[in-house]
Amino acid sequence: MQRKLPPLQALKVFECAARHEHFSLAAEELHVTHGAVSRQVAVLEDWLGVQVFHRRGKRVQLTDDGRRYLVTVQAAFDSVAAASARLAESGTVRTLRINALATFAMRWLLPRLSRFQRLYPAVELKLATSNTALTDASEVFDVAVRRGPGHWANCESREFMQETEVPVCSPALMLQSPIREPADLRHHTLLHSDTRPDAWQKWLVSAGLSPQAFGKRQFFDHYYLALQAAADGLGVALGPLPLILDEIDSGRLVVALRKPDVPARSYWWIVPRQHAAQPLVRDFCKWLEDEARRE
Repeated sequence: MQRKLPPLQALKVFECAARHEHFSLAAEELHVTHGAVSRQVAVLEDWLGVQVFHRRGKRVQLTDDGRRYLVTVQAAFDSVAAASARLAESGTVRTLRINALATFAMRWLLPRLSRFQRLYPAVELKLATSNTALTDASEVFDVAVRRGPGHWANCESREFMQETEVPVCSPALMLQSPIREPADLRHHTLLHSDTRPDAWQKWLVSAGLSPQAFGKRQFFDHYYLALQAAADGLGVALGPLPLILDEIDSGRLVVALRKPDVPARSYWWIVPRQHAAQPLVRDFCKWLEDEARRE
């Protein structure tokens, strides 16, 4: 069946003029004259038999019909643009550059990444780990993962997973010297990391204890090393949930104390604004959110 469509050029001009509610701004964006915009809008109104703009001198304002029509037109344009992008990319190897925190990548992202790869087998993933702050020039990426909230210039971002920290250790250490209450941690070595230097202090204060009373400590430059040391029986680390659920399920780590579970900074995906409209980037961000909801 042949579709009865309005003149597509007039429709494009209408969307631009309606978005600005200003013919001159639409003319500037479309690189045409003010008169050309006005004529195309008139063509569309004649075709529709409906007025979509009120004209008050040099000012224009959408009518109620025009405002409702704009929503439908924009949705249709978005759908066509997305379908065109997917078709243009089909059959080619697409690369997705991910920049993530090292512990997040090792403990949470990598064990799940095969699920994304099965959904997008033609996508080539390039994963880099970094704990540095993101600036305009510091890293090259399509999607980054950092703890937030934060200010990331010229980027779009959204929280996708919350985190709490609980004391964890090896099962053997728990049997050797049981931890039944926070004060029992005095008998153990507390494992610290340079990337979360205040974590133990915040947890001990939340438990009503003085951090100065806990003198047995070991320090590591990365958080994942402190967690590995805990699994190897060297002491007690603060484990991030849900990042270490796999280690707990496998029995490599046990939660020494359930309370207090101290909230930590949540995880956010961050996308440079120039990449935000790419379907693959949007799909990966949605996949991160869906995987976090599965926990």
